[in-house]
Amino acid sequence: MNNESLKTTASNTFKPQVSVVVPIYNGRADIPELINCLGAQTYPKHRVEYLLVDNNSSDGTFELLKLKRENCPIKIRVLSENKIQSSYAARNTGIREAVGEIIAFTDADCRPQPQWLDALIQPFVNQNVVIVAGEITALPGDSLLEKYADRQETLSQKHTLANKFCAYGQTANLAIRRLALEKAGLFRPYLTTGGDADICWRILQLEIGSLEFAPLAIVQHRHRTTLKELKSQWRRYGRSNSYLHELHGVELMREITLNECYYRLGRWLLKEVPKNSLKALFGKASLVDLVNTPIGLFTARARYLGQQQAQLPPQAEKIEWL
Repeated sequence: MNNESLKTTASNTFKPQVSVVVPIYNGRADIPELINCLGAQTYPKHRVEYLLVDNNSSDGTFELLKLKRENCPIKIRVLSENKIQSSYAARNTGIREAVGEIIAFTDADCRPQPQWLDALIQPFVNQNVVIVAGEITALPGDSLLEKYADRQETLSQKHTLANKFCAYGQTANLAIRRLALEKAGLFRPYLTTGGDADICWRILQLEIGSLEFAPLAIVQHRHRTTLKELKSQWRRYGRSNSYLHELHGVELMREITLNECYYRLGRWLLKEVPKNSLKALFGKASLVDLVNTPIGLFTARARYLGQQQAQLPPQAEKIEWL
């Protein structure tokens, strides 16, 4: 048997115990479809547990989770984190209760595809791999903002994996070897954003092992549909950048001034709109092409303001340990 055959055989038989941790805050509406997606996983059911952690919800999430757990074909453990309002604190609660040698993460509003876990766990057959990031794609959407975000691949891991400071994976689709968490610590429980980058960077900086990308490990996520939601999303990205600047020294985003916005909007009206309108008449451009510049300026400005107005939460430097 040649080396390639041996690798294939090892990959097919590599089915470690996995714990999937999902923090949930006021996610009652997402729970039924989330559980359906988890139940459809092709990974052996006896080799995986799902730890669903309610983070002090007020919409009956905890009660629904307990109800859904009954007569469920997959192993669901319902936990609660009521002391700290943070998805990272909730993830830590799940990690502490987990029995798997691999801890996988996703979110309540994500829709893991059937092959998700199989593809996400596969790279861990290499013992040097301690972090695996899967891909995040968009749930189908009809609104203009959803189509714009889909065109930009806003949620894709390709952006975080290409981070010029250091690659990382988003917790919407991430798996970490338990050994790495034992050595580098858990999430910073008082962070409200940026914790995924922080934990990946701490693991990689300690040279515990490497990070790999699993493009076929796909979860789908819905894009924002309103300007208010879009603004909140990009302000959060700005806050994350500010927090990571203080914790790790990453470069801050440059200022997007109002004068720059006005100049680029003028250029858009006078040059881009006529050009793309003509293309649209011949079916070579869409409405998304027509509004690409103003939406891009809107998100860039929101991110800059989020960064500028951010204040690192008290106790954010605290790291919890197993």
